[in-house]
Amino acid sequence: MPSPRREQTLLPRPTRFAPRSGHFTLDAATTVRAAPEAEGAADLLRTLLTPATGLPLAPSTAGAVTLAVDPGLLGLGQEGYGLTVSPHSVLLRAATPTGLLRGVQTLRQLLPPEALAERPAAARPERWELPCTEITDVPRHDWRGLMIDVVRHFHDAATLRRQIDLLALHKLNVLHLHLTDDQGWRMPVAAYPRLTTVGAHRAESMVGPDGSTRFDGRPHGGAYTRAELTGLVEYAARRGVSVVPEIGMPGHVRAALAAYPHLGNRPDRTLDVWTRWGVCDTVLGVHDEVLDFCRAVLAEVMEVFPAPYVHLGGDECPTTEWERSPVARARAAAEGLPAPAALHGWLLGKAGAYLADHGRRPVGWAENGSRLPPGFTVMSWREPAHAAEALRRGHDVVLTHHRTTYLDYAQDHDRCGPTAQPGPVVDLRAVHGGDPEPHTRGADGARVLGTQAQIWTEFAPTAADLDRLAYPRLCALADRAWTGPTTWPDFSGRLTAHTPRLDALGVRRHPTPSAPRTDAAPAGTAPSA
Repeated sequence: MPSPRREQTLLPRPTRFAPRSGHFTLDAATTVRAAPEAEGAADLLRTLLTPATGLPLAPSTAGAVTLAVDPGLLGLGQEGYGLTVSPHSVLLRAATPTGLLRGVQTLRQLLPPEALAERPAAARPERWELPCTEITDVPRHDWRGLMIDVVRHFHDAATLRRQIDLLALHKLNVLHLHLTDDQGWRMPVAAYPRLTTVGAHRAESMVGPDGSTRFDGRPHGGAYTRAELTGLVEYAARRGVSVVPEIGMPGHVRAALAAYPHLGNRPDRTLDVWTRWGVCDTVLGVHDEVLDFCRAVLAEVMEVFPAPYVHLGGDECPTTEWERSPVARARAAAEGLPAPAALHGWLLGKAGAYLADHGRRPVGWAENGSRLPPGFTVMSWREPAHAAEALRRGHDVVLTHHRTTYLDYAQDHDRCGPTAQPGPVVDLRAVHGGDPEPHTRGADGARVLGTQAQIWTEFAPTAADLDRLAYPRLCALADRAWTGPTTWPDFSGRLTAHTPRLDALGVRRHPTPSAPRTDAAPAGTAPSA
């Protein structure tokens, strides 16, 4: 059987492509013409291709490779692009500069895998061939992302930059950074320096899943500088990726309370940064100093991260401390709340309103479809039905169901494999199948913003672990988020052709993509006992 044409192995799959005969040759004489607003995409093309190919791709007003922004191409939206490769020229057009960045990634995939390598091969060719084709490509969803937890295990800025490069290759456009939790606080805040001098360091870490009695006895810590975070944001923006920060509240705040006990419900109690996994019962207090703290932190977050969205966590918030606290009970009564437990929505509502007043949109994890305040974008992770409920209540929704997007779950049934989060096996087939989008009508459908994968890092201390957990499963999510549902044979065939690209980039992927199983349960169903 002949091998598929290169343009038929693109991942994600383009909306429409039409192969043509012949090829365009890139060599040392090839030049690039960047029309106004296309300079950033041309610079990215050189940044990505020159190290491996050695081609200068010099700028020229008469370049055979042309990149152009045409606002009149309304059908392409904010991220779509049109690409025409003929034997004598390459034309990449989009309605926005971001659309050109997506097309640059397609040009990379049209070249042989060796052109993606970070370093040149010992004997690289002097000429590189692009197959002739016409492509029109528009994403299905606006939100296509990956969440990386940098709290359970800290991952430095260089590691995150590499992950951004991989996201961009797969046309994913959101890196969601989980920056704070019980086990650490990773972002500096000028008004509260102890958040990182104290809150970024724990004495040891639990060995094994939540409930274990074993600890490694090794201190763990790390925090970013403000310059590292602003640099990361700029690096991502040049690749068309938005960095969405998460500052969790009212729960998952043990690290903050270790630094500043007066922000809790028992200011006389000295706390350590939590060394366990799971859910800690310490939560923020609800007195005025806490509101000042939230505003100060979020003000600095908005200075560092220009993304329109800021994630406020909101999940797994025990209410026992509020129920026992005279101050919290008095606050609930003063605000006319039915019980101290309602302080969860009250505090999130205050933080969300502060963000909205500054032109940002609050996001939260939804443990059901009705707990987050109005105006929040909902990440539905427990049950698919919660997404439909949130849509009925008027929320925008990002689909993050744990059975199809949690990449810290095991990806095969190998009991001798690396330690994974307890839970269902989330194999490649499950991620590819995803969850059916909630049944919606009219405007409700537009409020499904997209989907993203999650990597919680209890069992991912190294950069290699991030690679192994993400790939190839993240390829399946990227394909579905950009293209929409495709058949398993279509996707798996393209993934087989895509794997040499991952290898050229040095991705330390899971070695064997899970094969189709005739006994596999449908995506979203619980495995049998």
